[in-house]
Amino acid sequence: MFKHFITLQWKSFFRAASLKSSIAIKILMGFAAVYMTAIFIGMGIGAYFVIEDMNIGDPFDVINKFIIYYLIVDLVFRYMLQKMPVTNIKPLLYLPFKKSQVVNFSLAKTIVSYFNWSHAFFFIPLSIVLLTKGYSATGIIGWHLALIAIIYCNNFINVLVNNKDSIFYPLVGLMAILGLFQYLQWFDITTYTAPFFNALYTLPWISIILWLLAFGLYYAAFNYFKKNLYLDAGLQTKQTIAKTEDLSWLNRFGNLGTFLKNDIKLIKRNKRSKMAVITSFFFIFYGFLFFTGTIEAYDGPIWRIFAGIFISGGFLFSFGQFVPSWDSSYYPLMMSQNIKYKEYLNSKWYLMVIATIISTIIASFYLYFGLDAYLAVLVGAIYNIGVNSYVVLLGGAYTRTPIDLTSAKKAFGDKQSFNLKTVMLTMPKLLLPLLIYGIGHYLISPTAGYIFVAMAGVLGFAFKGFVFKKIEKIYKKEKYKTLLAYKQVS
Repeated sequence: MFKHFITLQWKSFFRAASLKSSIAIKILMGFAAVYMTAIFIGMGIGAYFVIEDMNIGDPFDVINKFIIYYLIVDLVFRYMLQKMPVTNIKPLLYLPFKKSQVVNFSLAKTIVSYFNWSHAFFFIPLSIVLLTKGYSATGIIGWHLALIAIIYCNNFINVLVNNKDSIFYPLVGLMAILGLFQYLQWFDITTYTAPFFNALYTLPWISIILWLLAFGLYYAAFNYFKKNLYLDAGLQTKQTIAKTEDLSWLNRFGNLGTFLKNDIKLIKRNKRSKMAVITSFFFIFYGFLFFTGTIEAYDGPIWRIFAGIFISGGFLFSFGQFVPSWDSSYYPLMMSQNIKYKEYLNSKWYLMVIATIISTIIASFYLYFGLDAYLAVLVGAIYNIGVNSYVVLLGGAYTRTPIDLTSAKKAFGDKQSFNLKTVMLTMPKLLLPLLIYGIGHYLISPTAGYIFVAMAGVLGFAFKGFVFKKIEKIYKKEKYKTLLAYKQVS
């Protein structure tokens, strides 16, 4: 039966109208998978020796101390990126398939997911290194099998809590606080978790319990999906209490205020837009990798501008790059009204500018690392407002990715958003400011580098009217392609 399901999905893939784009995405994802696999192998082989050279204790004990964070990060990335076991049940409703067969196939797809078997490229080399260093073979095998069981527990936990933000976000927040407390040496959670992971080595039979737990979670996920495997379950409307918001103060801005009210309501009421805002907030803390000297490769002066662009431009990158896709569900209706593209794009631009200014103000704590650090953030904000804000709006004309506002998944990687034009537009967003700063820094002085980047942003702001006319023409030219793309269902 599984073979039959696989055959159906194989035919569905090759008969799709977007076959060429799908193949291109698969090839790109394949390269990314190879890259990540190489990183995992390198980590697995080198982790023991790096820790040994650092002389901070027995390498195996150190690994067991911090493995909890490895598993937490795995769960977080699964929730944000892993596709759920979705099987299109409509064509199967009139066919002689048992519900249990459909559910088992859907869950089996998650079991063979890259998010599961990729960890083998880390744990197998690491286990081999540990065996060559004289650790007990029985203990290492038990430890290895136990961690693989925990990886699969993460898989089924992710399936069960999918789209249940009330469970996931408090858990992530708690883990982030515990990590911060450990960094500040206020409270060390690993003091309590390390003995458990050490016990997986000294008591290998514990792996049996963890595998039983994994099977139990599989059974729970199976029952959950089997119970909800009805077309009506997906069509049932949830009853919620309606809430009104007084945004009348925006009326003074005319049509611009109307668009801003619509965007604010969209952000507050939908999962996907909320995820974009949350993501942009975490961008603010990206600078810790650059300004604390945590990663030696980021110590170069040019990387400070890179950090400044990301810190101040989190909302611009996470929300702005999907304009006008945020309005894809009602975009055809908007285009049938007497709406000027200039006013529509202007409202999106102001929203990104306001968010950039707020992010820059919040990031003022980087003054703790010196004036030079916060200067990079300020300069990055000016460049984001004067240049990158236009670039993301321009990229939106070619992205044409319909967005399901009720889902926080598929934030990246949609095949309709993958084309040469959108890839080329990433260059002025990230590479151009580094080049401009590098010219000023190395030919004149570091201050000149900052001035050059800031001047690029100021010039962009000065020519806003001219740039908007060009962007408006492109949106009008791509209008019908965009409308067609929003009607298509993957």
